[in-house]
Amino acid sequence: MNKLIQIFQKMQSVDRRYIFIVVALSIIIPLLIPFNSKTYVTEPTESIYRKIDSFANDKSKAVLLSFTHNASTMPELFPMEVAVLRHCFERNIKVFTICWLPDAAPLVDYAINTAKEDYNVQSGIDYCNFGYRPYSLRIPIMLGMGENIAESVETDSQGRKLDNLPIMDNIKNYDDMNLVIDFAGSSSAIQWVMYARAKFGANVAAGITAVMVADNYPYLQTGQLIGMFRGLKGAAEYEKLVDVFASYESPDYPNGRPFSKEIIKETWVPITDDKIPYKYKKARIGMNAQSVAHIMIIVFILLGNIGYFLTRQKKKKIV
Repeated sequence: MNKLIQIFQKMQSVDRRYIFIVVALSIIIPLLIPFNSKTYVTEPTESIYRKIDSFANDKSKAVLLSFTHNASTMPELFPMEVAVLRHCFERNIKVFTICWLPDAAPLVDYAINTAKEDYNVQSGIDYCNFGYRPYSLRIPIMLGMGENIAESVETDSQGRKLDNLPIMDNIKNYDDMNLVIDFAGSSSAIQWVMYARAKFGANVAAGITAVMVADNYPYLQTGQLIGMFRGLKGAAEYEKLVDVFASYESPDYPNGRPFSKEIIKETWVPITDDKIPYKYKKARIGMNAQSVAHIMIIVFILLGNIGYFLTRQKKKKIV
């Protein structure tokens, strides 16, 4: 027992910089050397996938992606955005994008360019970027799109009139652009709930950073949000769903197979699969690093507390 106490006493006196080095390595190594780990898909992510997938090959339906964040939250939000864009391109679903911060405009372009490299899609036909709109106009635009999108936004990021773009065929308002996903490090999706859902019945989902999940959960539980990407975990789940279903190819399902919970349970898509480009598995690789780092921190907390109480117990006996 005394030897054990001595070991923990030595651990208590370890320079904290060594602990920082160990935690840093626990993050860096999994990023450089990805390992296979299972990703379990949860209901909030699954709901978004199923809603988007219901629009497959339907030219009268579309998805709107709202970017309400800057580069500081990219590690969690960017993989979500690429995964959703990839899903839309795989399933031939019209997708629109809009941003509300000046520094979000290049992030929208980056997400679209990253996702479309492996697809034969064209701006104005398969996707349309509305570009940057001042935040002060957010609510008027939200309300205006409930009546007529082309009149509310008027032009895309390239200055083209929306009425002249082929993608606008059969797309007029929220009846057609029937899913809005707001990506943010805040509760900004609630504005879509208040103005687009409450007034016009639009379906709304949120892609948020992990620290904002608790703030948004009440709206998910009441059904005002149809789904939610919860931090990097949500992005990893959606990456898997796209690989298992939308990107799946076989003689029976050349354009992806139908959604099935049983297939999710049975199918394991390893992140080290060379067929999947690195840009499409960033969230899953990031989850590996995040998981290892969390485990290391928990181990240090447990060891520190055990050492503290053993040392205190020994001091009491001495006294």
